[in-house]
Formats: sequence, C-alpha cells, structure tokens
Amino acid sequence: MAAIGFTAAAPMAGLVSAAHAADTVRADVGKPLQEAQRLLSSGKAREAVAKLKDADAVGNKTEFEKYQIERVRAAAASTAGDTPTAIRAFETLIASGRLSAAEKGKFQEGLAGMYYRAKDYPKAITAIQGVLKDNPNNSTMQQLLTQTYFISGRFNEAAAALKTGKQSEENLQMLANIQLKQNDKTGYVQTIEKLAGSYPKASYWADLLNRVQGKPGFSRTLGLDVLRLRLALGQLSKPSEYMEMAQLALQAGNAPEAIKIIDQGYKKGALGTGTDAARHQRLKDLANKTLADSTAAQATQQTTLIANKDADGLFNMGYAMVSAGKADQGIALMDQALKFGTARRPEEMKLHYGVALLSAGKKSQAISALKNVKGTAGEADLARYWTLYANNPNVAA
Repeated sequence: MAAIGFTAAAPMAGLVSAAHAADTVRADVGKPLQEAQRLLSSGKAREAVAKLKDADAVGNKTEFEKYQIERVRAAAASTAGDTPTAIRAFETLIASGRLSAAEKGKFQEGLAGMYYRAKDYPKAITAIQGVLKDNPNNSTMQQLLTQTYFISGRFNEAAAALKTGKQSEENLQMLANIQLKQNDKTGYVQTIEKLAGSYPKASYWADLLNRVQGKPGFSRTLGLDVLRLRLALGQLSKPSEYMEMAQLALQAGNAPEAIKIIDQGYKKGALGTGTDAARHQRLKDLANKTLADSTAAQATQQTTLIANKDADGLFNMGYAMVSAGKADQGIALMDQALKFGTARRPEEMKLHYGVALLSAGKKSQAISALKNVKGTAGEADLARYWTLYANNPNVAA
C-alpha cells in the first residue's frame, strides 16, 4: 500500500518569538543563524544545516538561543531530507515548551511522518497516537496509523481500524490483504464484495466468482448462473466459454438465451472462426431449430405444464420468453410457477426470477426478489452478487 506523504517541514522562524519577546539572541549566535536562514531561503538547505554548526559552537548559549537554532535546523534538515537530524530537532522543539498549541500539533504530525519514513514504527505509532489524542478527527493521522500498524505487522490493530474507518478502495485492499495473511476466508470475501460493489473492477469480480464456485457445497446446477454473471460483466472471451454457456442454456430449456449467447460470441470474434468454426455453426443451427420447435409447441406445452402444476417446466418456459423479449408474458408464467410451490430447487428458482426481472429492465423488482434468496448452495451468494452488479454495472478493467 502506498504510504501517506509528509513533508514534515518546520515553520520558518524569526530570531525573536512573539511569545517570548523578552528573549534575545547574541550577535555571535544570531549571525550564523541569519546566514543559515538566508541559505535555506535560497534553496541551499544542506548548506544551511552545515552553517548551524557555527551557532552550535558558541559557548554558554541560553535556552532561547538553543530553541532558535533548533527551529532553523528543523526547517533546514527536513527540507534537505536529512531525516535523523530533523527528527532530533523536532523532538527538541516539542519538548521545549515554547511552541504554541497549534505549532506543537504540526510539529508532532511532522515528527510522526519522519519516524514512519525512517521505519521506526514503534515511535511512529506513539507519536501518531499522541496527535490523535488531541485531535481524534485528524483523518491523515488516522490513515497513517493504520498503515503503520499494517507495515509493522500489527494486523489485528490495523484490521480493527480499517473496519471502522473510511471505506476507501485503498483501505479495503489493505483489509483484504490482512485477511489473506490471517487466513480469514469469510472476511476476505466480504471485503472483496465491498470492493466489487463500490469500486467495480474485473479483478475483484473474477476473484469473487472463482471463490464462490470453490466453496464447499456449491451446486453444480448453478454453473450457468455463474456464466450469466460473467457474461454481464464482460468476462467471457474464450470460444469454449461461449459454447459451454450456450449448451447449458439449451439444456435449461432457454433457446432464446442460447441464441443471444452464440450471437454475442460471433460478434466478439470468439465463435465462427478457427478450426472449430463448423462446430460453432452446428450449435447455432441447433439453437435456432430448438427455438423453432419450442415455439411451435408452446401453446400445447403450456397448457400441459399448468394442468400438471409443473413449476420447473412452466418457470423455464417463462424465463425463455423473457429472454426472447416477451417480458410481461414470461414473468406472468414465472409468477404462476412460483405459486405452485412444487419446484425441485426453490431457492435457485428465486435466483432466476430476480435475474430475469433484471434482464427485463425491472431493476427495483429484481433487487427485491434477489434479497429473498436464502439458499445455502451458492444461490444466496449469487443473488447478492447480482444485486451488487445491478447497483453498479460499470466494471473497470
């Protein structure tokens, strides 16, 4: 994860502090201080740090003179990238008691950032916690604390902060990384779901769908449903994937869907080319013949299915009609089939009902239907994923 950047630059200071107007700086200290400030102002930070050695060499310095030297040193060293020197100067200034409350907070933030860059994570954590004690709403420090917990291996604290903090993509990625390290498979999937829902990318979706299929107890009968979601996400590319999906759609009695899949495969250049082009054409011919036959027998078959209260057969017929663009007729048959209560896999049927509603452009009804899917063989997972997709269908590469 990318670390937050901190310049940690100390405020430039004059030789007299308004809070300590009675304090003065002697000429033998003031002269090298002024020269160091001039060097710093002209972009020569390293030379400014070196020049301060002349001020350091003056004997019997007052506390105020030491304070002014450290202010210039803090600004020069942090600008020059001399982190060890800057850290010592910041620590001295914070401990001096001469900084205003506002300045002290800025110096503490800068010191925390320098500890982080120096990979002194225990000190960074302590410094950040000190800042947050006075300003608990400091989002920059909250983020740095979480990153410091993570990079130093304090995963429990990092995870706790990430679960209650801002759900940015970077934070969710960090949480997922922690959950992988801790072998928290359930938590990891939940986090990837949040990523896919809020920051939809092909990689998040691919991870989710691969994992759901690998879950113990996942039903093989949901293979077509996974492919449906992959198709909607634009994740089908191989000829074998289009062929498999079309064949499964035909087996499910949905010839119109099979034809759409095949047509898309041809449009994408995945089908109709190469050594298997003839095989692709045979499948296309079969899908068209199946559709013609089922359309011719539809009226008679529908009457028989209703008379026998064949929920599965009538529902599949309705789904095929939705796929063919006859949404109102098809959904009416699906509603009737659901009321029979004789489905072999009722939760799977509820899933298909939600997906059909979504494909028919009835988004609000689809989401309501998908929320009612309670199956434990993968149906509820896929219903949840379809809901995520419905709410944010624009998937980035």
